[in-house]
Amino acid sequence: MTEINLTIEQKKFPKSNQPQSENIIADLNLNIHSGEFVCLIGPSGCGKTTLLNLVAGLDENYQGKITFGAPHNDCRIGYVFQNPRLLPWRTVRENIELVLPRHTPSHTIDDLLASMKLTATQDTYPQRLSLGMSRRVALVRAFAINPDILLMDEPFVSLDAPTARKIRKKLLTLWEQQFHTVLFVTHDLREAITLADRLIFLSSSPMTIVRDVKITVPRPQRFDDRQIESFRHELLSKYPDLTPLL
Repeated sequence: MTEINLTIEQKKFPKSNQPQSENIIADLNLNIHSGEFVCLIGPSGCGKTTLLNLVAGLDENYQGKITFGAPHNDCRIGYVFQNPRLLPWRTVRENIELVLPRHTPSHTIDDLLASMKLTATQDTYPQRLSLGMSRRVALVRAFAINPDILLMDEPFVSLDAPTARKIRKKLLTLWEQQFHTVLFVTHDLREAITLADRLIFLSSSPMTIVRDVKITVPRPQRFDDRQIESFRHELLSKYPDLTPLL
């Protein structure tokens, strides 16, 4: 586990056919504690995926500073994208093995596959998997490296409600075993309340923080729809300015 400290003074992207760049993120300061589960919520196109890419080190072209509680070279980062991004010519098990050292004990993968109920499909190729199963494989692949930080970019989008609910429960089960530091992007406020310790509401571009809200619903009650809806209603009633951000 490790903390994340973000100070993004400015992040720009070039605009097509225009000499000036567009400012995507401005004056964003965020501290995420070690082992904390934080959800980012904001309008489409505001820069949430860009922010995850900055944390992951996939984009270093910005003004500011991102630091971790451990040296960057010692910090293992898992990334679950919107698209599962499984290699079609490798089986489920081979896709997971790809991210691990060669001599990783087989029981490590066996345990993760079993936790996601994927043991029976470990020799199946991705094109034969449902979307829900593909997302479960992507989740196992991210957890397989035992990450200090887990970045998740709308990983359950486009799933039907029952499947998404099952995978959220499995995600929390895996997280509670190690309490990885999680930064999770979603448009679904109910999903965010179910999963997170804190909600970070973000503005449209140039993106900055509008609200930082702590979830007060006890975790054992997070899958009680009435509890989630009650918290959601109270939150939007107290902060009506959040509704346009959803």
